[in-house]
Amino acid sequence: MKFIFGLGNIGVKYDQTRHNIGFMAIDHYAAAHGATFSPTKLFASAAKCQIEGETVFLVKPTTYMNDSGQSVRAFLDFYGAKVEDVLILVDDMDMPFGKLRFRAKGSAGGHNGLKSIIAHTGSSEFLRLKFGVGHPEHERQAVIDYVLGKFSKADMEILNPILDRTVDALDDWVAGASAGDLSNKYNG
Repeated sequence: MKFIFGLGNIGVKYDQTRHNIGFMAIDHYAAAHGATFSPTKLFASAAKCQIEGETVFLVKPTTYMNDSGQSVRAFLDFYGAKVEDVLILVDDMDMPFGKLRFRAKGSAGGHNGLKSIIAHTGSSEFLRLKFGVGHPEHERQAVIDYVLGKFSKADMEILNPILDRTVDALDDWVAGASAGDLSNKYNG
């Protein structure tokens, strides 16, 4: 059993924003596998599907980004799973827009969603697939406005092939590819 969590904020005003690229990626993956999301009692909407003979839960926490760990903890506890069975899809402002990077463990790097997951699970030993969204060279408010800003039409022309590539990457993870193999194949 594996769990893929796409991080984002719930609500129409956050649709298609840089901070919600985790939601966008997991929605794209669910569509590729004919999976549909339903509300759960585990602080999330989730889709359960069979991929490569593996039961996979696709999860979008409904706690808002800053408390994503509450949902991760609830799924781990309910299904008796380990943090090693989790993959987190998350935005990264420190990476150039359009880049992907698998990372097997590490700090939150200032990302509140990752901070919450580390706090709720007591571990930083979970796999992440980071999506570069770029970083504005301005003061704090400009950064907040930037991550909560929507992708432009030109951005989406770059992002759509990346989301397609993400489907392959997630299928590889579900099939048992190691973090090292995933990094070698997809990091760029």
